[in-house]
Amino acid sequence: MQRKSSTFRRKGLAITAVALAGIAFAGCTTTAPKDQATASQQRNEISSSANATLARLYKSAPDSRSLVSQAKGVLIFPKVLSAGFIVGAQHGDGVLRIHGNDSGYYSTTAGSIGFQAGAQSKAIVLLFMTQAALDKFRNSNGWTVGADATVAVANIGANGDIDSNTAQKPIVGFVLTNGGLMAGVSLQGAKIQKLQL
Repeated sequence: MQRKSSTFRRKGLAITAVALAGIAFAGCTTTAPKDQATASQQRNEISSSANATLARLYKSAPDSRSLVSQAKGVLIFPKVLSAGFIVGAQHGDGVLRIHGNDSGYYSTTAGSIGFQAGAQSKAIVLLFMTQAALDKFRNSNGWTVGADATVAVANIGANGDIDSNTAQKPIVGFVLTNGGLMAGVSLQGAKIQKLQL
């Protein structure tokens, strides 16, 4: 009897954790009509946050400024919120810039399984270093890291220099938290889709 009760409790906890993760993720992606900003306000907010993200990136890794200027396109997700307990999800909106001009708005989503209590926020910057990589991304109908292209997350040395091998890849990624650049992070499985803003 005690064994059945323990199994029932574990199943109940798992179901509750999945439900809470689903609610947290839904909260990231939906808002009540009265809270929705106009498309113009959303674009302005994303662009303003993207500027702040690039400023943080340049401060954390000064070499990144040169890489950004060489990139054919720069995709900036200023705030990617991760939430969950056992089953987690992340979501964020961002902007694609070509030659410094906003060229389209995108969302990124990903899921994960494993212990990850709480919510965290990070910024993701993807640099398309070749025209072919940028064209493939822009012509896709939903683009997934790992399936459609490999993203080389930049390795930063102790002196703030970017690893030269990473800098030569077709797509280079940076992940920032409030504490600065994250090393050894995988963006595998992140799905990116165009937003109609």
